[in-house]
Amino acid sequence: MDSVKKQKIYQTRDIRFDPWMMNPLLTLLIYIASAAALGSLMLLSGIPAAPLLGSILAGGCLSVSGQLDPAQWPVGTKTLLGIGVGTVIGTGINRNTLAELQTLWKPALLITISLILTGLFVGFLVVRLFGIDPLIALLGSAPGGTLGMSLVGAELGVGAAVAAIHAFRLITVLLIIPAVVKYLAPLTGINVNQ
Repeated sequence: MDSVKKQKIYQTRDIRFDPWMMNPLLTLLIYIASAAALGSLMLLSGIPAAPLLGSILAGGCLSVSGQLDPAQWPVGTKTLLGIGVGTVIGTGINRNTLAELQTLWKPALLITISLILTGLFVGFLVVRLFGIDPLIALLGSAPGGTLGMSLVGAELGVGAAVAAIHAFRLITVLLIIPAVVKYLAPLTGINVNQ
């Protein structure tokens, strides 16, 4: 009987005094502060989209470490983020962009169609070869950006998996493509020091 009482007391103490069992708001603030810190630090790297990359790495590593509970975002946060991302993208479209589209619409159409078809092909191939969830495979191989596709995935309940695939792709592309372009630039006559 005494051992049962002691066990209950220890269980109560473990739950009550565990330093990592925090208020969800405090946990969320730690995630945000960590992501902001590494995202800001990554600006020094000169890598394109460094703040996005840094915040993904910080949030992901902290989450995977198991030292904190998963972040619990307040209701409506993803909607607000989606509106914010849409606003950033939308405000980047101006009259010059529309003027450029008059000459670039054919290549843009060809690129878009080929990326969608390739993404669908790769998605179905991944499902067939690795047996992962078709929704994750299709959204993970879609040609959209990490943030946009992660938000779409989150709406469909697979946001973390889609974000992981796109983050891996983005990190790989951002590390390899600039090096390849710098290496090939002298061979093709492209000036990369503009």
